[in-house]
Amino acid sequence: MAHRPNPLIPGFHPDPSVVLVDGVYYLVTSTFEYLPGLPVFRSTDLVDWEHIGHVADRPEQVEVSSVATGAGVFAPTIRYHDGLFHVIVTVVGSSRGCVVFTATDPVGPWSDGVTISGVDGIDPDLAWDDDGTAYVTYSGLRLTGEDAGHHYGIEQVRVDLAGGRALERPRPLWSGSGLRFPEAPHLYRHGDHWYLVIAEGGTERGHAVSVARGPSLTGPFTGHPANPLLTASGSPRCVQNTGHADLVETPDGGWALVLLGVRPVGEAQAFSPLGRETFLTDVTWTEDGWPVLAPVDLAPRTGIESVVFSFEDGTALDDPGWLAVRATPRSMAEVRGGHLVLRGREAGLDDPRPVFVGRRQRHLDADVTTRVDASGGVGGLAARYDEQHHFGLEARTEDGATVVTAWGSVVGLRQEWRRSFPAGPVELRMELRTPTAAASAARADRITLLADGTPLAELDGRYWTAETCASFTGRVVGLHASEGTVRFADFRYAGWETGPGTDQ
Repeated sequence: MAHRPNPLIPGFHPDPSVVLVDGVYYLVTSTFEYLPGLPVFRSTDLVDWEHIGHVADRPEQVEVSSVATGAGVFAPTIRYHDGLFHVIVTVVGSSRGCVVFTATDPVGPWSDGVTISGVDGIDPDLAWDDDGTAYVTYSGLRLTGEDAGHHYGIEQVRVDLAGGRALERPRPLWSGSGLRFPEAPHLYRHGDHWYLVIAEGGTERGHAVSVARGPSLTGPFTGHPANPLLTASGSPRCVQNTGHADLVETPDGGWALVLLGVRPVGEAQAFSPLGRETFLTDVTWTEDGWPVLAPVDLAPRTGIESVVFSFEDGTALDDPGWLAVRATPRSMAEVRGGHLVLRGREAGLDDPRPVFVGRRQRHLDADVTTRVDASGGVGGLAARYDEQHHFGLEARTEDGATVVTAWGSVVGLRQEWRRSFPAGPVELRMELRTPTAAASAARADRITLLADGTPLAELDGRYWTAETCASFTGRVVGLHASEGTVRFADFRYAGWETGPGTDQ
């Protein structure tokens, strides 16, 4: 097999699920409060992936406009049956609940989705028996009712997909090896057995993969005596929080797992700026039919990845990498007159629906730059983890000058630095750098905020990481407006890797 990069899909791409159809792999991940939802990636070799679109490119498909941060589009599963691709997902905090989308082509369009009543939990899996009966297997974390918040382990129900209902009461399937939060179940037939792969231990440092097997997809299931079969807990590995896995055959006839993990930086491996990313690791099988899961290595792609949008082309927002918060990018922005135009509404990044369009930070070292005309409003360049954790630069016109404010906001505490520049457009820039040896124990990364090449502030990146923000997402960098009309001439992102696993 060709050299395989790890992470497979960098940046905020958690909870991966993959399916192989006619020699082509399709993979989806979670998006929570961001739209469009459920990105779809395609590959022929499990090495190079193309972002081909989204399952939920219409707001009504998931209805996340008022969901809490950290809720929304949770943990999808993608499967193929009888000529149709299926993606099943729980939209937490939304009336959609457990919903199944279908498409004949993963590029789309995908259906509006059918809500499956009677499935009260998260992380649903979809499988069919030999008779074509569909089963949803899920983590029995109650989301509604008197027992909301109670966890009943891994449960399963027969379902009518077309009618959108469970055909029986949920039954317990397996509760794992005893670690907390058994979740992310996936079922597979291999050889003489059905295998149930789950996550345990929570999605932080204790995250783990455990496996059970049984004679049918309904069980009974017996766990591997050495569970969990994969975890980075307590290890010095460069990839931590490994779990939430999906099993797939490789092009060379072997097997692999796609799963999530984080890349913590610093001497203490304490902080993960990019959030949970998608990784891949090898699987072999013992003579008695149990899988052996290899530890997850780190092999990031070398070289510089550059993304440049000049906004001279009106189709710039068609690129599938753009995101917005609880809204679509096109509802927040337009490309007109060679600029991307944002119209603020007296609300900043603290707002649940900020005027913000961004892209995932995909590298631990990156430069993000834009040239902004704030003669008609207030706005600029920002990085968001959630409403309480963000940083950036914004420009405004005051007394015939362009005034740039750099800021960092942590749990409602905000610090600002201001500087005046000659009137007219100004270049805003973020420089994101992994820590030097002298600062490695203390920092996640070093963030420098500049205007027209002049540094305004230097921030300690640990305050905008998965561990500090306790967020399910990751850093998203982009353009924002808080007042009036703000025009952006371009957006430039350049990222590269200088940490463990690289030769730079």
